[in-house]
Amino acid sequence: MELFERIRRERREEEVSIRDLARRHRVHRRTVRQAIAAALPPPRRPSERVAPALGPHRPTIVAWLTADLSVPRKQRHTARRVWQRLVDEQGAVVAESTVRAVVGELKREIGSGTMLVTVPQVHPPGAEGEADFGEASIWIGGILTKVEIFHLRLSHSAKAVHVAFASEGQEALFEGHLEAFARLGGVPARIRYDNLSPAVSRVLKGRDRTETDRFIALRSHYEFDAFFCEPGERGAHEKGGVEGEVGRFRRRHLVPVPRVASLAAFNALLAAADAADDGRHVDGRLATVGAMAKAEQPSLRPLPAEPFDPNVALDPKADRKARIWVRGSHYSVPVRFAGRHLDVRLGGRTITVLAAGRVVAVHERSLHKGAQVLLLDHYLELLGRRPGALPGSVPLSQARTSGAFTAAHERFWRRARRRLGDGPGTRALIEVLLLHRSLPFVAVHAALDAIDRLGSVDAGLVAIEARRIAAGRGPTGAVVERAAVRRFNRPAPGLAGYDALLRGEAAS
Repeated sequence: MELFERIRRERREEEVSIRDLARRHRVHRRTVRQAIAAALPPPRRPSERVAPALGPHRPTIVAWLTADLSVPRKQRHTARRVWQRLVDEQGAVVAESTVRAVVGELKREIGSGTMLVTVPQVHPPGAEGEADFGEASIWIGGILTKVEIFHLRLSHSAKAVHVAFASEGQEALFEGHLEAFARLGGVPARIRYDNLSPAVSRVLKGRDRTETDRFIALRSHYEFDAFFCEPGERGAHEKGGVEGEVGRFRRRHLVPVPRVASLAAFNALLAAADAADDGRHVDGRLATVGAMAKAEQPSLRPLPAEPFDPNVALDPKADRKARIWVRGSHYSVPVRFAGRHLDVRLGGRTITVLAAGRVVAVHERSLHKGAQVLLLDHYLELLGRRPGALPGSVPLSQARTSGAFTAAHERFWRRARRRLGDGPGTRALIEVLLLHRSLPFVAVHAALDAIDRLGSVDAGLVAIEARRIAAGRGPTGAVVERAAVRRFNRPAPGLAGYDALLRGEAAS
């Protein structure tokens, strides 16, 4: 700017030529002409910078961001997640800031750019926590399934616990609290909530709420206070810690979309992710989340001697197919209870069925409305009388899918039907399946493998071998093989003993 001013003054006052001005100020004549033409230097065009470290990975980033267009918006890649995956999976040596600039440019081109703003908060140790549910989509058994993840985050240390459920019902809310308190080793003095229907039955004026009786009982049992935020977007900033945690956790650990075999396997994955997060640093804090949580734990209120019962009591009636209807899905019970009312303890992840105070069935909750969760064991007595119903039955199909009905069972059944006929062969299989009620699954399965080498279809022999295996007596199949050797390898009969007897009598 000052250079342009001197050139313009000298040109005006001294009438110096362009050539002399360029020589005097040691600049190009083009610069002199620019100064004479305008007082302000022309804007500089930014040079195109080459990113050699990131260049080979640019197609990979484009593929990830393009694939994000077909997945839930809240589980798409952020610039930080792209950088983490490039370092962990591609072995890239590149700065996060470089990746951030490229991702921002590519997102604008693709049309998927978003911005998330959060409000940081500071709280004394043990004083407060925040709780909320967040949606996530995961692949379970090859099916893209939506689940609800309960988040409870300590405001001081940022330590969080995550538990997945089929829905965000009252039983899930309570069970999430119980597991979170157990993992944290205590209870914060106050917990912030939005207006969750399992906890709030009616929203009154201001911050007044009519809480559900069961939620009041939960608060009383664990002796913590509840703070309810303003309804809608107005209250989102009042629990900004957990709002940010829901998004951060989903982007960090659920991108790409996880593939698991069951909800239990997914919860194991969440627990491992919580443990891994103990090593992260939150902006503005000197210690890791794990170190701060360890220091905060003594400030939490102690857990009561007896845990709170999170289950919801129901009393459905079993239909003629030995099924009960619970929260939009059918669950099997033993056939002897068909047509009877049963006591059900509905939990966030399991359904326990009782008759006269005794547990008769336990199921993992279905993740899909209208589903049937049927155990083959519940129908064995009926199938013993109607063996023809087994091949096309839903319980058998589900047992095959879950792995409860294995290739060893299939081989025994096929061999038994070939030798004994369809009906008797199926009944022999059912006798084997009934052994699972009293003997370990691995023992019965090993016994089936053992007698498979003999080609036997004797269910009693399976029972003998399974009991021997369960008791730990020798390697699998040893008894059966020795019995076979004794049966088929006996020496041929002879008269040598009789001849010796005759010679002895003659001598006497």
